[in-house]
This record gives sequence, structure tokens and C-alpha cells, in this order.
Amino acid sequence: MAELQDGMDPEIAALLGANGNQTADEPVPDFDDFSLDLDTIGVIEAETPAVAGVDLTAEHFPPITKKLEDVPHNAFQDANYYKTALSGEGDITQRVHGVLQKYLNAKDPKDKGVFRQQFTPAFWEFLASVARKTPGKIVAPKKYLLRFGILHPAFLEKEVSAFFAKIVVDNTLNQPVYYLDEWLKAVGTGVIRNSSTDEAQVGGGGSAQSVKLQQLLEKAKGKQDGNRALLKAKNDERTHLEQTLVERISHIANHQPLPSLHDIGSCYNEAQKRLFVEAQDLMKALIKTNNAMETMLRDYQQAEEDTHTLMAKLEEEGGTTEVTVDVKAVDTEFGTIRQMAKMTVGRQGNHFPVLTSEYYHSQPHEVGTRENIIALLAWVESIDSEAFCRMYKNKLNRIVPYVVLIPSYGDTGFCWEPFDRFNRATSRGRIAVPMYPRNLPIAVLTAVADLRWQVAKEKASYYWMEEGITGNYYQWFQKMKLKGDLKASFIGDYILWMTKESEGTQKLDKELRGVFWRHLPFSQPIKDKLKTRSYVYQELCQRDVNRTMSDGY
Repeated sequence: MAELQDGMDPEIAALLGANGNQTADEPVPDFDDFSLDLDTIGVIEAETPAVAGVDLTAEHFPPITKKLEDVPHNAFQDANYYKTALSGEGDITQRVHGVLQKYLNAKDPKDKGVFRQQFTPAFWEFLASVARKTPGKIVAPKKYLLRFGILHPAFLEKEVSAFFAKIVVDNTLNQPVYYLDEWLKAVGTGVIRNSSTDEAQVGGGGSAQSVKLQQLLEKAKGKQDGNRALLKAKNDERTHLEQTLVERISHIANHQPLPSLHDIGSCYNEAQKRLFVEAQDLMKALIKTNNAMETMLRDYQQAEEDTHTLMAKLEEEGGTTEVTVDVKAVDTEFGTIRQMAKMTVGRQGNHFPVLTSEYYHSQPHEVGTRENIIALLAWVESIDSEAFCRMYKNKLNRIVPYVVLIPSYGDTGFCWEPFDRFNRATSRGRIAVPMYPRNLPIAVLTAVADLRWQVAKEKASYYWMEEGITGNYYQWFQKMKLKGDLKASFIGDYILWMTKESEGTQKLDKELRGVFWRHLPFSQPIKDKLKTRSYVYQELCQRDVNRTMSDGY
């Protein structure tokens, strides 16, 4: 490679990081010296704890106290990083290495284009082999290859690789935002179900009756999980009410001794008398909460009974009641991930699967790290207060979706599924966000908009063109005689709603602004700010007041 570097064109030099990451003491790695039979070496990374179940009592995202580590890890300083990343994956390794060499050494742009096209599918095949190891422990180079697309630190400028070495490794915030290696591990170990559109077959197959029973079993388990989450939320609500009631009663029972009669407590003062009314309201709320818990408990027990009954029947049919957790689940999910990567990039985008300085031009705050994504989701929620909420039994539940971070150069985030088909009450939806877009906030907004649309559409079912945000938007779209993709148009308008209208810049049609104001309401602080900006928003705020006072609200 030293011979190549002397006459290297700027594009190849940029790819190898010859002008940035290499110093006189750090020569460009010798790819010709690559050995297939190298033993897998490297530091075994600690397991990332699984994210806890949905907490319906959480009202906001945790604050980001640390975006980067103070002390970087040294994985990217390992001289054997590239060899360790490629080793132990079979014959496909040699193919990847060979095509990569040809791509790097090619002088003619046409030849480079041919080798690039050959490298991409070979690399994805190789990456699928690496992905199969995620249910266990994997060495650092393979981990960061999956997580960030870093095949060789030399492909990045020195300051860029130093930045990636400081990215927080573990999910200390306990939020459902996953890097690719973490997601595959969670699927492979059964913590998260395979994505529904490409779900691996569960159980051992068998007769048609066995397959039907398996489907019913999954539905019963989903109902059981949903009712358990609702029970937990109601229990927390009851605990809070009880604690408040105890606090009020303690104030009522607090009597200062009378000045002249030290053994007699004073009468109730006006503040204590008011607490009697509050205590009565609290007790009424407790009775109502308890009644709801009794109903939920019956539903949970029925689902639990159905689960046991179906498990027994399935065993009689010769099927299996256990989810098969093996390499097939990871293979299936990885195929889904590859489709996700394509969708984030689009037809005309950059599908090159490896992170290199040739294509990476982001600043640290523009990279889709877990901490940056959580901060952006919190920003979205501060404007669209119901962005991650779903209505169930007349109660609005806050359910943050799973977020899969895709190491791609795409610009578009999207919703893969709005919620688990077996648990529509409390299951998380799934959105995918590219890590290296030109505009990270817009990538997140496109994903949230897609989630918003799909949740509303699924909830409205056959009436999606008549009810809710989808119905009102569809009717406005038809009225305006607009053409093109309906959902894509909604996503574009949602971005304007969040970035322009929330700041008081009027970009939407007047009628559509009213639809969004009603069905995608801004948070109260945003509304309070806007009503001082323009009569248009002042009028919309007055409509809110009128609806509140009317029976039809």
C-alpha cells in the first residue's frame, strides 16, 4: 500500500485517510498482508442491559447529562482492527477484501463504479455473517462495524475516529433507542419480537391447526402483556393518590395546642376545612381507579387462562410453545434491516455501506448517536405533546417507540410498524433513523410524522379516510385537488408544522392549519407563545376555549 500511496489520486487518499488519520508513525495498513486464518482477537465488550418494559407513568425523556465520554476507548487504535473485523466469517471475507482492494486501487472512475457495485452486496453478505454472532458476545471491531459501519479506522480522519471513540457505549438512559448490534442482540435473545412484516416463523411448524393455535397463543400473550402494563400504570396511579390522601389527612390531623388549654388541640382552620373536600375527591378517584383495576385484572386473568389453555392444546397437537431463539431470527431481522437501510437512503442516495471520510461530512451534533436522537425526540415532544401517545379505553398513554439507528448515509427516517399487532394497547411502535443524514432533525421528523400517520390510520381502520387526522387530511387533499403520494404530502406538511408554524411563521393553508391544530396539538407553552404572535393563532386558541366549554369537545 505504501507503493500505491505515492501515486494515489485524491479520492483514494481521502478514502484511506492518508491526509488525516495517518502520521509518520502510523503507516497506511498493508491490505496485501491480510490473513484469513487469523484467530479472532480483541476485547470482549460488556453486554448492554435490555431496556425495561413500557412505563406508562413516564411523562418525558430523561435529561442528557453526558453526550460523550471523557475518556475514549482504544478499539480504533488496535493495529489488528481490520483483520479482526474480517476474520472468522468464511469465504465471503476473501471476496470482500479482494473487491475492496480493487476499489481502492482503481484509477479509472468507471472501474471504481464497477468495483463499488460489486463491493456493496458482498459487504452486506459478510455483515449478515457478523450479525449472527450478536446474540452472544462479539469482539470490539465487529461490534463497531455493525454499530457505525467502521470497517477500518484508517478510512476516517483522525479527529473523526477520535469522536467515534468517545460515543457512549451503553444505554445508560434506559430508553428504547438501539444501535444495530444491540437491536440484533435483543431480537436474537428473544427480548424483542422480530419485525412483523418479515417475522420468522415461531414454533416448530406442524399442521394447519398447530399454526392457527400458535397465532392465537401469540395474540393471547400480547393481550396479557398489554393488560399487565395497564395494570402497572393504574397501580402507580393508585399509589400516588394514596400518598396524596395520606399527606392531606396528616395535615388535617395536625393540631396545635390551645394557648390556655395545653392538653386540647386547636379547632380546624380554614385551610384544613378545605382539605376535607380535597380528601373526598381523592377517595372518589381511588374508588374509580380501583374499579378500573378490577376490570383490568379480570382481563389479565382471562388472557392468562387463555394462554395456558392454548399452550396445552398446542402441545397436544405436537407443536412447541417456545419461541425459537437462534440464528434464524437474527437472519430474518437482518434482512429487514437491509431493507430499512435502503429505505433511509432512497433510490438516488448513497448506498455505500462503509463509513469513510469520502462520504462522511457531519459534525458531532449532526450524527445520529443515541444521545442526539433522544435529545431530538424530547424536542419533538416539547412541540407536539402527543407525538408518542396512543388512545386506549379513553385514556391517552405515552408510549415511546423503538428507534433503530441505521448506519447509513440516508436522509429519511420512517415508521416500520406503528405497534405490535398482538398488543395494540401498550406495545411500542418501531421507527428507523439514519445515523449520517444531511439534516438529522429532519430525518427524525420524517420518522415521527410517519409514525403519527400510521398509528392514526391503523386506529381508524376502515374509516381512515373519514376520521381523525388521516381522514381530515385526506378530505382537505381531495378538496385542494392535489396530486402525488398522500402520506408523503402529510409528512412534508408535518415538518412545516413543527419547524415553521410552531415558531409563528405561517406556511400551511388556513384550513389545514386548523386541522393540525385540532388533531396534532402544540404543547401549551407553544400555544401560549403563538397567541401573542398573530391573530390567526389567537383565533385558534379561542376555538380551544370554545370546545372546552362545549359538550362536544
